[in-house]
Amino acid sequence: MRVAARAGALLPRRSDWTRADPRRDPTAGVMVGLVALPLALGFGVSSGLGAAAGLTTAVVAGALAAVFGGSRVQVSGPTGAMTVVLVPIVAAHGTDGVLVVGLMAGLLLVGLGYAGAGRVIRYVPVPVVEGFTIGIAAIIALQQLPTALGVDVRSDHVLGLAARSVEGFVRDPHWVAVALTTAVVVAVLAVARLRPTWPGALVVVVAATVANSVLALGAATIGALPSGLPAPSLPTVPVSDLQSLLLPAIAVAALAALESLLSATVADGMAVGERHDPDRELVGQGIANLASPLFGGLPATAAIARTAVNVRAGAVSRLASLTHAVFLLVVVLVAARWVAEIPLAALAGVLIATAVQMVRVSSLSALVRSTRGDAVILVVTATATLVFDLVTAVILGLVVAGFVAIRQTAQTARLQETPFDEADHGHHSAEERALLDDHVVAYRLEGPLFFGAAHDFLLELSDVSDVRVVILRMSHVTTLDATGAHVLADTISRLEGRGITVLLSGVRPEHERVLRELGVHDQLADARHLFATTPDAIAHARDHASRGRRDS
Repeated sequence: MRVAARAGALLPRRSDWTRADPRRDPTAGVMVGLVALPLALGFGVSSGLGAAAGLTTAVVAGALAAVFGGSRVQVSGPTGAMTVVLVPIVAAHGTDGVLVVGLMAGLLLVGLGYAGAGRVIRYVPVPVVEGFTIGIAAIIALQQLPTALGVDVRSDHVLGLAARSVEGFVRDPHWVAVALTTAVVVAVLAVARLRPTWPGALVVVVAATVANSVLALGAATIGALPSGLPAPSLPTVPVSDLQSLLLPAIAVAALAALESLLSATVADGMAVGERHDPDRELVGQGIANLASPLFGGLPATAAIARTAVNVRAGAVSRLASLTHAVFLLVVVLVAARWVAEIPLAALAGVLIATAVQMVRVSSLSALVRSTRGDAVILVVTATATLVFDLVTAVILGLVVAGFVAIRQTAQTARLQETPFDEADHGHHSAEERALLDDHVVAYRLEGPLFFGAAHDFLLELSDVSDVRVVILRMSHVTTLDATGAHVLADTISRLEGRGITVLLSGVRPEHERVLRELGVHDQLADARHLFATTPDAIAHARDHASRGRRDS
């Protein structure tokens, strides 16, 4: 019963369409379609599967994600980040490998959504996100160098590809391709700055195509597109290859989840009253990735730039995203002949301009200036994205971010000696001055006592000298883990081995459970050295000091 209820909560419902606006949504959808057209073509070519695959992805994945996704204004399709992941898969396994990876990634995404993993995205630090965004932008730009320089080279790694492209250009320069690509980059960036509401990439690509045809520049074209969508097909990858495709499928699913949920979060901030369902968004992206490869498309994800255009164009419901997909379908069915005339160099220029726009200088500058730790996380993630792959980069970024967080948290832990007038709520008597004369001191522990800070605490406290009784005030300890408890027990043993009595006061109930499980609590309780309040501990210290004076 619970399984059915959970599945039902992740399916489309009638309320998804109650806010649809027949005037604003279709207009916004067409605007997004105009922006998405050159990007879909470019990412399809860049992936190695061709322009038709990019358009197919935008149509199929765009429509299904609009219906099944968790955001009303999200737009999905081929993206630069996904292309970066797919290039080595296409090179090693061909189109059937991409199909299998898409199907496996789709199943993983649906499973993640059903398991409620959508909310995990909130734990990914901003420097990690910005770092791999920079890395992706660099990879997208470098991947366009062969086309932009007019050379035909291949390499398994983007840095090697860039180096070979430059070498090939030096041996045999092709200035026409360079000029066309440069002109497109400059024009796209200029239109985006001067007329941000225009579909600048489409306008510039159309102009470049006309110029190429009229002047017969000889720049390569994308090749003829099909007159319709390819028929669904099943993979022919041998079963023995499935194991080798599992890791790429996990990478595709992780990227689709990360990018889609980040995009949905951005959309929430841009649209009034918008709040996406992260688990349903994962399911929607999973369904889109199950279907897109079957029609010859790529694995897809939500696109932040296209989603932003959709919101700015006035979209208020899923109808806008669905219209975007229908518009691109019409292009595939009707305008394939004209699309086939677009020069590859022009699409390379669009993608390089897109890569430039992905890097937000103000955001990066703020992160670098904020803390040294954030700057390190950003640089490590960006470098790992460029040198290794996206999944490795995110893992390394999270590891470094965890280390930085532990270090910063450990630095908040303090061991501070407190005067008895403070410990006893302001009552400073002659008897308490006698306690000081009898070498009774109190220390207040503040912050977390965990594996990152516990050993510093041990070294500092174990060095106390000329003391008979130590009172440890524990009420300000925020965290106590097993390592902290073990170090605390070790510290107490060392002090008592030197004849110093240790009293604990104000231990929180949740910390008391940790001490009890590790045997520290029972040891202190038996010796009557565990107290609810600091005044009780002081009273016991007073009696202990009095007995010591009488014995002496």
